[in-house]
Amino acid sequence: MITDLEHIGNIPVSTSAVASLFPDMKAGNQKVRNLEAAGQIIRLKKGLYVVSPKVSRVALSTELIANHLYAPSYVSKQTALRYYGLIPEAVFTTQSMTVKHSRNFETPVGRFEYQSIAREAFSIGITYINKQSYSFLIATPEKALCDMIANSPKVNLRYLKDVEIYLEEDIRMDIEDFRNMDVTIFEHYAQAGKKAKSVTTLIKYLRK
Repeated sequence: MITDLEHIGNIPVSTSAVASLFPDMKAGNQKVRNLEAAGQIIRLKKGLYVVSPKVSRVALSTELIANHLYAPSYVSKQTALRYYGLIPEAVFTTQSMTVKHSRNFETPVGRFEYQSIAREAFSIGITYINKQSYSFLIATPEKALCDMIANSPKVNLRYLKDVEIYLEEDIRMDIEDFRNMDVTIFEHYAQAGKKAKSVTTLIKYLRK
């Protein structure tokens, strides 16, 4: 039994996928409930589970869970910037962007927040991170920064000095890390996303 669950690894799976591992049992859904009660699988939301790391022997990936919990979506904002080591503060909520309505999920493995983004801007500057047995969709550093600015009501980057203050004091990003970013992603975001004027100021700072 545990061997079958081990095979799933840390990939979130549906109720039917878990039940299918036990074809000899007529009450497949009851088996799923029993596995949850025994702590062998973790319920993320109705109909979606992940195998306990104690069983799978694979660490959970909040980024991978985020992709599956509410799709289509990609990990972004502070969560992505922290993943890349570009900001110092720990982030305790996994933040994502989605073309669907904004939603939040409280799960046994953490809190997940999803913010809505225009479909035209969704596909700009996102990438797959490939691990040994799974991959997940995440914003590039440039896209994560744009998503942060676009969804922070009090952020308005009108002047080049505003960019320095925001990066160095507000989010504590190293200016040299910012200078190494790809300006073309900012350019595409300025055409399709929100806060075009603030993003344009970022572009001006990069090019000065």
